[in-house]
Amino acid sequence: MPSVSPSLAAAMTHAATAVTEALERLLPHSDFAERKLFDAMRFGALGGGKRLRPFLVLNSAQLFGVREDCALRAAASVECVHCYSLVHDDLPAMDNADLRRGKPTAHKQFDEATAILAGDALLTIAFEILADPRTHEDPKVRCNLVAALAKASGANGMVGGQMLDLIAETSELDIGAITRLQRMKTGELIAFSAEAGGILGKASPQHLSALRAYAHDLGLAFQIIDDLLDTEGTEEETGKSVGRDAKAGKATFVTILGLERARHQAELLSEQAIRHLNVFDGRAKNLEDVARFVVDRKG
Repeated sequence: MPSVSPSLAAAMTHAATAVTEALERLLPHSDFAERKLFDAMRFGALGGGKRLRPFLVLNSAQLFGVREDCALRAAASVECVHCYSLVHDDLPAMDNADLRRGKPTAHKQFDEATAILAGDALLTIAFEILADPRTHEDPKVRCNLVAALAKASGANGMVGGQMLDLIAETSELDIGAITRLQRMKTGELIAFSAEAGGILGKASPQHLSALRAYAHDLGLAFQIIDDLLDTEGTEEETGKSVGRDAKAGKATFVTILGLERARHQAELLSEQAIRHLNVFDGRAKNLEDVARFVVDRKG
């Protein structure tokens, strides 16, 4: 982790620990014949990672006085969706990756069919968690969360972005098309994560809009740095295979903009994301700091 303020480091550690403990409780155990599926789900979701999306949920929820136990359920839900996407992205039919978070990918640890089913199960349990009254006593709030996560993760969001990513292997994409791809594939789930705290807290449209605008810029900055790390980073630093985009012949922010311009663009997006938080009058310090963190990270 790059140098960060003690307060941000503590907040990120707290979020990562708390959501991992929540996932430990929420993900199923079994001694029945399907135990292999549950083991694969837990392998895919409990293997570490930055837990950036849960961090955004928890810290946006704090702005509106949401109880942490409720916010943690929403954070665990979005992390289940994120981890499902990683399990499926790593499959031979997609990125064909062998390494994730410094460990074998799920299809390498188990097998391809089990990895597919584990991803399916992580996706569906996310909505089971959100729909439970323990996430929020107001059914309208739960419905809003379910609808927003479904939109962010479906054909007009993350899954649609993954389809565009596959198309990018055989088609020339310009900077506009790549930006749209990354807004869908990465940005929509990050946007939901920041917005979820506002939905839980019944925030005003102005505050929800500010959180969403912040997260969209943050998501693009995050992806640009991911592209840079795929070009410049090592497996030891990133915990995953590198150089995959170049091998696949994909156009990325780096191939179009170059290393220096891409990094500068990520920095501009980070600064713009922070400006969207001005509406909170300095109460969103952790969200501001994490926008700086994403452009300095090495993994």
